Amino acid sequence: MSRERRHVTEPIKTNDVLTSAVGAAAFAVAFIVLLLIPLPARDHWWRWVCVVGFAMGVFGCWYIPRLQRSREAAAQRHAADHATG
Repeated sequence: MSRERRHVTEPIKTNDVLTSAVGAAAFAVAFIVLLLIPLPARDHWWRWVCVVGFAMGVFGCWYIPRLQRSREAAAQRHAADHATG
């Protein structure tokens, strides 16, 4: 008895760099807000959460294009390997 195969759909194309940039901007705004409002000493760690979130967003803006180019090159090499042999 053979199993029925399901149709595999393509992933949705999104602008991942824009998503990362919006997240970084949101953390930057949150950091500025937390600088403007008085916080008890025990809650100052929230500022560091914003700094790390902003840094990760900036890193994402830098890294995502390189990751996508690498994946495209790997897919092209894979297609070329299977086309020739």
